[in-house]
Amino acid sequence: MENPLSRKEFLHDATKYTLGVAAGVGVVSALTAEQSLAKTVATPWPWPYAALDIEKVRKTGHDAYWSGKGCSYGAFHALVTELRTVVGDPYNDLPTELMIYGHGGTVGWGTLCGALNGASALISLVCTKERADIIVNEILGLYTGTLFPTDISNQYGLDSAYADNRYTQTLAQNSCGSVLCHVSVTEWCKVAATAVGDLKRKERCARLTGDVAAMAASLLNNEFQGTFATQYASPESVAICGTCHGATGTIPRTAVKMECVQCHGNMHNSIATGIAGAAAAIPTFRMEQNYPNPFNPETRIEFVLPEAASVSLGIYDLNGRLVRELVSAEHHGPGTFERTWNGMGSDGKRVASGIYFARLQAGNRAATIKMSLMK
Repeated sequence: MENPLSRKEFLHDATKYTLGVAAGVGVVSALTAEQSLAKTVATPWPWPYAALDIEKVRKTGHDAYWSGKGCSYGAFHALVTELRTVVGDPYNDLPTELMIYGHGGTVGWGTLCGALNGASALISLVCTKERADIIVNEILGLYTGTLFPTDISNQYGLDSAYADNRYTQTLAQNSCGSVLCHVSVTEWCKVAATAVGDLKRKERCARLTGDVAAMAASLLNNEFQGTFATQYASPESVAICGTCHGATGTIPRTAVKMECVQCHGNMHNSIATGIAGAAAAIPTFRMEQNYPNPFNPETRIEFVLPEAASVSLGIYDLNGRLVRELVSAEHHGPGTFERTWNGMGSDGKRVASGIYFARLQAGNRAATIKMSLMK
């Protein structure tokens, strides 16, 4: 029979075992800490991107606006939600609520449109600074001239195609010439004859949120597919503002990329006419029905501008394709103007008989008439 351990031997062996276990635990703990640290290292910027479903983004942006978190969150959330689907991590751990502050042009201050704020943040997350500057500049520029809500989002409203359908009619459209929330909302309310607190105005901003998110998705898809090309060209009206306020202007205190008139009024053109000292009637913006109509071989299109504006006038077919551009972003002062269409397309050939539309865009106002070409 083996001799039992003496108390001294037991304590000696127990001490060696305890030290060994502690050392092992230390190694394991060190490995665990190292692995944990590796998991918490930030994903290198820019983050990964994959092509997004533009219409899913549009609808998600609209619905996210109505979540109570607003336009900036809505646009950012729509883009991130789709990236979670097509990319996964690291977007799964990104709280989109970080963009809530941007609502109402930053907590109601009316500065940068919140939808642009949210979309630009996502663009900057997935692109280098050099490319983000170009793409963000593009989306801001396109925003100033786009008719919001777009025809697509208006149709979704009519079709109750959103998850949140609070207003199911077509909304008035306008382009605001500015990236400022205050200008964007104010100019739309004027065109729509709607108060800022009205449901229609809120639905307009919901549809616009989806439209801007979709615009960002389209630009990014093109960027990562190698097909991105700038479309925005600064209108002549901005150049006119720059003669005073640009870096080389007579008052070189403000760097400008957008029109000034929405905030400061038109200080360079007067609409006063008639006898000196008499109150002149201020004309209203309108586009007259073409004459003759139906027509063959040509027709006249007349429009009235109450103030100076950048004007575009195009002829479109029933499929919405541009047939002929009669006026292309030309600066017009206030007054009455007339253009003639001879039934020729951009290729110099006579178009087929049928229904066509003349679309006038003048600053932040737009109008369309239907015309009938006969043979």
